[in-house]
Amino acid sequence: MPNIRQQEKRVRIAARQRLENVRYRSTVKTLTKRLETTVADGDADAITAAHRELVHTIDRAAARGALHRNTASRRKSQAARIASGR
Repeated sequence: MPNIRQQEKRVRIAARQRLENVRYRSTVKTLTKRLETTVADGDADAITAAHRELVHTIDRAAARGALHRNTASRRKSQAARIASGR
């Protein structure tokens, strides 16, 4: 436990930021599963919409620092592969 007031504040801020990062990463996983189920259903418009939403969320997470940019790129590549039906 920190003894300095500023460090106590940094601990609180880091905890809040950690929760936000977890929220971004969890959302990416959820949207990936949603894309997979949409591909299994076979509706082309829904696949396009789900893929676009997933890529947008991945880009936002990478911009916020919740995902490393290489990880974001890899997840986007995987999403494109899922959306193409392979």
